[in-house]
Amino acid sequence: MSERVLIPRNRGFLFLDAHPAGCARVVADMWRDCPDPVEVTDGDGPVALVIGASAGYGLAATVAGLKRAGVRGIAVSFEKAPTERRTATAGWYRTAATADIARAAGRDLVFLNGDAFSDAMKEQVADLIEERFGGRLDYLVYSVAAPRRTDPDTGATYSSVLRPVGGANRTKTLVFDDQGVPEVREVETAPAEGDDVEQTVAVMGGADWERWIDHLSGRGLLGEGFATAALSYIGSPLTAAIYRQGTIGAAKAHLEATARTLDERLGKEVGGRAVTSVNGAAVTQSSTAIPGIALYTGLLRGVLGEALVPPVRQLATLWDQLTGAAPLAVDEEGRIRLDTWELTDGVQTSVAERWEAATTETIAGLADLDWFHAEVRRLYGFSVPGVDYTVPVTTDVPWPAPVS
Repeated sequence: MSERVLIPRNRGFLFLDAHPAGCARVVADMWRDCPDPVEVTDGDGPVALVIGASAGYGLAATVAGLKRAGVRGIAVSFEKAPTERRTATAGWYRTAATADIARAAGRDLVFLNGDAFSDAMKEQVADLIEERFGGRLDYLVYSVAAPRRTDPDTGATYSSVLRPVGGANRTKTLVFDDQGVPEVREVETAPAEGDDVEQTVAVMGGADWERWIDHLSGRGLLGEGFATAALSYIGSPLTAAIYRQGTIGAAKAHLEATARTLDERLGKEVGGRAVTSVNGAAVTQSSTAIPGIALYTGLLRGVLGEALVPPVRQLATLWDQLTGAAPLAVDEEGRIRLDTWELTDGVQTSVAERWEAATTETIAGLADLDWFHAEVRRLYGFSVPGVDYTVPVTTDVPWPAPVS
């Protein structure tokens, strides 16, 4: 077993290593912060499948599903194992920690590592549902953010891009130097060209979500009343040009259109439902790559403070609605809105005022920079309260095996 004292090394918001003990503590803190279940269930709770379960809102969906809804089932993600030169990815260690929590809670949750876009993974999941979970799936949560997808039918590989549509976008963004000193810069992102929109929709739209439903339905594995949710985001007008009105926004629109198609179909087939869940802003490995989002999220936290709702509490609300513990509340587009706390007029007006005033010289008084900087580091298991980073840790952590 390899033991090392890990020092954070990063290039911008991307860290080269992850800290196993810090990642485990992050998951434990999420478990602590998730509300207790409305009704305690035994180990034979509903069977759920979470696709994209190791990071961001997908991780929150897994933890909240375990604690709030008492689910068992399967969690799919795509992470890299440790090597002699590098630690495993943060998601690898978070998965190991989630498996420990599931085991301690008496939940039978199987963790699979591989390409969720492939038909081989879909077949592996279907076999598990049939052989281990009685041939019935009750819930599916889809939370996949990926740079590429290969279409199993054609073999074509598509690549997603983060670009505005119709013209270049110039926006403010927040960066930190190697010492953590913040700087507000203006960056320009070139517009989408060629088939950028179509490529991004092929990766991040609803095609793979629908393919999962097709595959599981074709195997007769969708239980009566089966419900599925794909996680989405709308966000602020301040980031709309690069996000909701950009290439990724086109993919989200396709995801929502897919939800409406699936909702009608599942209602007829199994009395089921399909929705998108529009979540609020959070610091995730995906969101930090989007120009302007870092600045916006830091300013939002500056306005809201502790009133900013963390992902695990949002996803507890989603599970309440999916399971019927709370009424299913959707907007006119059929979306569950978990972002209303973020998009009130008062909050958005305050954030917009701070955005306009934000410069390198003023940002410290406008945004919660300490919180944001710590949240980025926490994505990789660093700056987690209660972890002694001077102590060597074992980096060769195995992928969790199913409990026999």
